[in-house]
Amino acid sequence: ERDGERDRERERDGEGELLQMQRGRSPSLVDDKMDVVEEEVAKLLHVPSHLLEEKKLGRNNPLLLRQKSYIDEAEMEGHAELREKLWNLLCTYLPCDVLSLQKSIVQHVEYTLARRRYKRDKGSFYQACAHSVRDRLIERWTDTQQYLSSKDTKRVYYLSLEYLLGRNLQNAMSCLALKNRYSAALQELGYSLEELMEEERDPGLGSGGLGRLASCFLDSLATLNYAAWGYGIRYKYGMFEQRLISKAQAEFPDFWLAQGYPWEVERPDVQYLVKMYGYLEEQGLDAETGETKYVWKGGEDVLALGYDIPVPGFHTWNTNNLRLWTSKASCEFDLGHFNDGQYYAAIEEKERSEPLTSVLYPCDNNAPGKELRLRQQYFYVSATLQDILRRFKKRPRSLFDIPNKVAIQLNETHPAIAIPEFMRLLLDEENLSWKEAWHIVYNTCAYTNHTVMPEALEVWPLPLVEHMLPRHLQIIYEINHQFLNEVRARWKNDPHRVARMSIIEESEPKLIKMAHLAIIGCHKVNGVALIHTNLLCTSLFPDFYEMWPQKFVNITNGINHRRWMLQANPAISALISKWIGKHDWIHDLGKLEKLKEMASNPDLQRDWREAKKYNKQRLAEFIENTCDIVVDSDAMFDVHVKRIHEYKRQFMNILSVAYRYLRILSLVEEGNLGALKQFVPRVVIFAGKAAPNYFIAKDVIKLILAIADTINSDSRIKNLLKVIFIPNYNVSVAELIIPASDLSQHISTAGFEASGTSNMKFCMNGSLLLGSRDGANLEIENAIGKQNIFMFGANSKEVETLQSTIKYRKPQMDGRLQQVLEEIAKGRFGNEVNFANLIESLQPGNDVYMVGHDFGSYLEVNEMIDAVFVNPEEWTTKCILTCASMSQFSSDRCIREYADKIWHVEPHQFTPPAPK
Repeated sequence: ERDGERDRERERDGEGELLQMQRGRSPSLVDDKMDVVEEEVAKLLHVPSHLLEEKKLGRNNPLLLRQKSYIDEAEMEGHAELREKLWNLLCTYLPCDVLSLQKSIVQHVEYTLARRRYKRDKGSFYQACAHSVRDRLIERWTDTQQYLSSKDTKRVYYLSLEYLLGRNLQNAMSCLALKNRYSAALQELGYSLEELMEEERDPGLGSGGLGRLASCFLDSLATLNYAAWGYGIRYKYGMFEQRLISKAQAEFPDFWLAQGYPWEVERPDVQYLVKMYGYLEEQGLDAETGETKYVWKGGEDVLALGYDIPVPGFHTWNTNNLRLWTSKASCEFDLGHFNDGQYYAAIEEKERSEPLTSVLYPCDNNAPGKELRLRQQYFYVSATLQDILRRFKKRPRSLFDIPNKVAIQLNETHPAIAIPEFMRLLLDEENLSWKEAWHIVYNTCAYTNHTVMPEALEVWPLPLVEHMLPRHLQIIYEINHQFLNEVRARWKNDPHRVARMSIIEESEPKLIKMAHLAIIGCHKVNGVALIHTNLLCTSLFPDFYEMWPQKFVNITNGINHRRWMLQANPAISALISKWIGKHDWIHDLGKLEKLKEMASNPDLQRDWREAKKYNKQRLAEFIENTCDIVVDSDAMFDVHVKRIHEYKRQFMNILSVAYRYLRILSLVEEGNLGALKQFVPRVVIFAGKAAPNYFIAKDVIKLILAIADTINSDSRIKNLLKVIFIPNYNVSVAELIIPASDLSQHISTAGFEASGTSNMKFCMNGSLLLGSRDGANLEIENAIGKQNIFMFGANSKEVETLQSTIKYRKPQMDGRLQQVLEEIAKGRFGNEVNFANLIESLQPGNDVYMVGHDFGSYLEVNEMIDAVFVNPEEWTTKCILTCASMSQFSSDRCIREYADKIWHVEPHQFTPPAPK
């Protein structure tokens, strides 16, 4: 009874005043309705009230049983008594009262990690806590998969070369509704949950928006109870760790696996051979299909070994899976060579195979780099398709049923080699005819395009594919042959159209266009924003759209608001729950609309500014610790964080910052205090990585750091302007920056950004958006209203016209831009030699990203922003209205559209058997 009373006390407190004090905010800021109390969890999970009472007493509830009826009968055929015994041994779910969680954590310290539980060691206790949470994920994960198998549901398989997962501990606890209890359990053990969360490293499995989108999709798929698996690569070193050395980016290996990764489960029983290189041998005509059979011989075999990461849904029992492949040598050690004294030859195969999954996006500006990229892509695609076919064939049924039970989504062109590989498996391994195999592949696969830049569409030299994948080239030739026959039959005497639509580009050397292969081999192709899909149909692939208009659909991207609001911004989330009166918005973001009618309420505005101030103070403290620069949290936090690229125009931003500095300095020297008051104090924050071989993007980072050094060391301008570059941008850093942002910049050249998702994250957190007329910015503008967004610059049609005339138009440069470039060339911001290429890129005839054209309107919109920011009531109203209008940009909406328009799948919710 004493234990029960103690647990009730903990659950009442949970994340109440104790954790609020730890986080440095007052209890008045975070309403108690923010705590996901057990009664609310019961409603979400439909747990009967008498079971809830058992939980409150801190007991292992014997009534909430593990599933029994869904056990695969084939696995235990003829062993009914043993089946019963095995079920009885673990017939209930692991207890989740505070004392049981403490025992679980300490047991993992002692037995899993073999560490002394008496020694204070945050690293060990983080690992143990993660294992404890994973135990509770695994039982749900196992039961979910058994349940879905018993229902024989259609499954979605999402193939992505990258997943930007972020830290997992807080996310998993929140999904399981156990964060309060773990926090209380750890508190008595002498640790705070927050300090243990800081011990977790971000997995190095992605580099930017593509990987973060894939992770949001996996979260929503599980939350919405769709049967789905993600597939990718388990990179040993990720992309790279970014450090700033000598005022420039330096790349170092990202040793994210150095301390192990407690969330993954190695699967030594899940292994597949992946063949590369070799030669083809004709075997004559097949007796059944009448088609020529080929055998792929020789070459090199690489072993794909699976690692699984459970993906929990939020407040649902459904738990999906992310399977990542690592490469192993099929023969790790040649003892014969070793005994002959050939020590390197003994491990040569191991040394060649294992680097295959070492690094994300190896540099491809040389032949070995290109070959390694193609090896990576084929390796994970082949292992994935073999795994999918194995799972499908566990039930006795026809292969022609695959499209009814399997939906494969190709995230960009990286996994497009899946089309010929799927054909190869069906033709050569399953002995289907070409027509039969093509029907299955075509109706199973779908392709998402994420780029509008032709140069970013993946192409492979034909000789490389012929050397590495001879059978696949043969299949690609046949796909192309049959497709072009269709084109010729529809458009007679149009050789130019045939050449444009061909998979093979007749260049020197010949190239294989992977986007064309994906479009031809998939039943649906989708863009990721309205403007992007329109450009796909009218500019990038107009011939394909004319041939198959029904194949192209738009599904605007979305983000997981539970990750980016509830977890990343608990202060604003608490405020929303307080003012709405419920926290059902966590499952239905449309409930935020209720905030609109209260946007001008002075009490709500006070709470909103208080929450924002708290987030800005946290970021200011992080900046001081990381960058050794003190910033004023009362200043406007003006944020531009994303991958460094010319079309994303960080260059334009830093040039405007330099102009702002020169203007402020001029007014200071003149003593013009009246004009100085028009300048709002700003902290301009940059973060992002440049690809190692993208030298002009790395020059942009150099320029940002040089200008930042000049401005931050100039005492004359006081706190009117600071410039920060935060190194090694990742999900965890983003979760700190985004809630603290007053203004976020998304200023890509119109027509170059497919969608963007960071714009959605910022707006959901109440940051105002400074944007170009590109990507999802336009849809956000329609959703939140033109009066609540700051847009500027040329639109995509204007950019297209300007680019087509750039070589002979020779536009005159804006005088303010000219002034900044002259100061850079004089060496005002450091060694001018470092920036010569940047300056040259803006000269008339070279400015393909329209920096010069848009610079004037960009400065003008910044003046408008200053004028609004000095009015806190007007600014806060815009922030609240922006947040309240973002429901359509949830990844939940996005996944429902994929399920309806492309995959044709239904949700299947698993719940534990009802008590008898």
